[in-house]
Amino acid sequence: MKVGFISFHSFSNPGGVKNHILGLSEEFSKRGIENKIIAPRRNPEEDYGKKIILLGTSFPFPFGGSEADLCVNFNPIAIKEVLDREKFDVLHFHNLSVPSAWQIMLNSSAKKSLNILTFHSNVAGSELIRTFPEFLYPVKKMVEWKMDGIIGVSPLILKYFKGFKKPTAVIPNGVNVSYFSPERFEDKKLMAGASPNIFTSGRQGKINILFLGRIEDRKGLIYLLQAFKSLCNSYDNLLLTVVGDGPLEEECRIFVKDNSLDNVIFKGRASEEQAPFYYNDCDIYCSPAIYGESFGIVLIEAMAAGKPVVAYGIDGYTSVLGKGSGKKFLAKAKDTADLASKLEMFILDEKLRQKMGRWGMKEVQKYDWPKIADQVLDFYGRCSKFKNI
Repeated sequence: MKVGFISFHSFSNPGGVKNHILGLSEEFSKRGIENKIIAPRRNPEEDYGKKIILLGTSFPFPFGGSEADLCVNFNPIAIKEVLDREKFDVLHFHNLSVPSAWQIMLNSSAKKSLNILTFHSNVAGSELIRTFPEFLYPVKKMVEWKMDGIIGVSPLILKYFKGFKKPTAVIPNGVNVSYFSPERFEDKKLMAGASPNIFTSGRQGKINILFLGRIEDRKGLIYLLQAFKSLCNSYDNLLLTVVGDGPLEEECRIFVKDNSLDNVIFKGRASEEQAPFYYNDCDIYCSPAIYGESFGIVLIEAMAAGKPVVAYGIDGYTSVLGKGSGKKFLAKAKDTADLASKLEMFILDEKLRQKMGRWGMKEVQKYDWPKIADQVLDFYGRCSKFKNI
């Protein structure tokens, strides 16, 4: 079996879909399953080696409070050349972007393969979709016509494809548990090679709260800053480390300056290699996203690092923390007082932080890539049987 993973998201920036594809691809390779990745090019200098085929062009545009990709293949002949040469048995699409998705699916080689869609996006956060829901109609028709199965990374995703008559499954995002594990960071050589910028200076005896993500509307950093301000009125042993960049960074910096929050540190964007260091250097991880999250990869990364997690209880996050002990630390969306109270529980109780860190490390095992890959391969089998009936 040969699998082609098709991304409509640029690989030039960090991203959840990119990490999902890379993680699944790596796990397939470990099992001897031949695979390659097809992704659009955004920058002329991009080159990721032979395993990643750059096909088409990605243009960034705002969508659902974040940045999305509009993908176009200006040379349709190149699609035919790639698919005819690679002869994929399975084309595994990750999200869809027009017109590139149409161009690939209408190719003769794509008609012969098993076509699977993993949909990652919670489009409910898009003002465009809320105002004009009919824009989803052609996408649904395209999926019904060309896809042999649909995977949603959480149950809410499959609601968009109600009425799809072929196999569907909920298979969550995965994480390389050992890559984020605190045991990895006991390696003195690894720590010696880390950039000194990662570690928060002057934090002796202070509790370090981490935000890691894009600084954009749906990620809700401003709500965490407001909650942090109220906590600082009662506690002088706190730090907030902000890792990321985005269109609202200046607004958040102004809030920090105007409120004299000297214990808030902006670190800028982190690479995939740096992120585990940031998780392992914090005491509490907080994601104050207010909408548009389909799952919550950052939550399971922090859990893999053994860190207690506080977040807003939006749809995508409840699929990760909505059951078991984690539910207690989900705050009401946009409620800064509730968010502060959840953080305060961890600030006051080191044993509780340790307890929830251990709970997270146990809970996150079900998202480890070998288990996710098993589910994906089983789904390929279901879809293949259904197609051949």
